Amino acid sequence: HWSFKLVKDVVPVGVEGTGTVTDIDGNSYDYLTYGDHVWTVENAEMVTYRDGTPIPQVPDRTAWASLTTGAWCYYNNDPTKPRLYNWYAVMGIHDTDPNTPNKEFAPEGWHVPSDAEWTTLENHLIANGYNYDGTITGNKIAKAMASITGWNSSTDPGAVGNDQSLNNDSGFIAFPEGFRISTGSFNFEGSSAVFWSSTESYTGNAWNRDLYVNSINLGRNNTSRQDGFSVRFVRD
Repeated sequence: HWSFKLVKDVVPVGVEGTGTVTDIDGNSYDYLTYGDHVWTVENAEMVTYRDGTPIPQVPDRTAWASLTTGAWCYYNNDPTKPRLYNWYAVMGIHDTDPNTPNKEFAPEGWHVPSDAEWTTLENHLIANGYNYDGTITGNKIAKAMASITGWNSSTDPGAVGNDQSLNNDSGFIAFPEGFRISTGSFNFEGSSAVFWSSTESYTGNAWNRDLYVNSINLGRNNTSRQDGFSVRFVRD
């Protein structure tokens, strides 16, 4: 059953189905096709905007909390951990002058997904049988999107942390990297994977998507643009 879905839905036959894209820093990201959209299935790692402008690394907690421009950090400021980005980096807001144009964050030919594009992915996975219980209504796709390792354990039926060997049917490989909150502290490694969208919600906030260890659904929240989350790309 798992193999059938992998062949049928995640790796469609055709030149455009799968492949790799490389960013300006030389990091490569595998991608898969979901319906009409092509998504990277690895998290952004670059420290440079598309035009070569550096994205500042900001380890300091107080400095991070006061940012209104793009920055990145390692989780827990540990170079062995993955990179997290504030929303300003995602949007290429590299200085405080409102008259200067924003940079491009994603590699050429790609962009950070909008809130609507996340919803399209969610609906595609639900409609194509990726709910943990096999239904095609309701959002129960968390297990299908989550990595098969790294999560804390859960006993809740259909939860990401319950029998992780059954995770990742969709090939999305959402790993529980945790995040950095707007005050500069780090939280929930092993329990959460949170991804930015490019869409503002209201003043000071933007939409994101998240998976949590005890949840069955892909969550949708709006939080401070100073939070540090993971980032994926969608092909233009």
